[in-house]
Amino acid sequence: MTDAPAPPAPRVLVADDHPLWLSALERDLVARGVEVVGTAADGPAAVRRTRATRPDVLVLDLNLPGMRGDEVCRALGDLPTRVLILSASGEQQDVLAAIKAGATGYLVKSASPGEILEAVLATARGEAVFTPGLAGLVLGEFRRLGSEPQPPAPVDPARPIPQLTARETEILRLVATGMSSREIAAQLVLSHRTVQNHVQNTLGKLHLHNRVELVRFALAHGLEDEEPAGS
Repeated sequence: MTDAPAPPAPRVLVADDHPLWLSALERDLVARGVEVVGTAADGPAAVRRTRATRPDVLVLDLNLPGMRGDEVCRALGDLPTRVLILSASGEQQDVLAAIKAGATGYLVKSASPGEILEAVLATARGEAVFTPGLAGLVLGEFRRLGSEPQPPAPVDPARPIPQLTARETEILRLVATGMSSREIAAQLVLSHRTVQNHVQNTLGKLHLHNRVELVRFALAHGLEDEEPAGS
């Protein structure tokens, strides 16, 4: 029995306005097998080069000249590129602004090179990655927003919400609790790849782009409070 082939290295673009940090980060990622397709030193350049190269992951500083990181995220909202914020700030308002704008994860720059690499790889897989302590903050904010009364959403008969399978609903409920794919796999006694496949299928059915949007959807529909569905 042969081992499954390793997934291809993600294509990454790095945006930061500090030349020494940018150069060191690019060097560290390349040394660990990541394909860096380009760099940018300001917000407008990050948008232009991301649109031109379509990387799997944009590693983005929050405080860029020309456009803030959250503004860059909003400008790229129609692209499949996932955004990992890598910032010196761990302030609550910065974290929430970035995630609400569409960033998949948020890491502070005090993270080690190994932690940054793992975060980039996890982001490429569609996982939400946060510096320890920030995941609970983000989930708590989504729960708060989900508890606020919302105006009824317009119904588009051409795009009804598809019916998820029992297993997809069960996994979506666990995603809403903040569990990673590996934690979900361990709890449900499934392979990590099986969980990832279910998550990707659910993203496609719901026309969403990443796990952060899945959490928003699940919380909006109260799925984190439901009993687990049968398999």
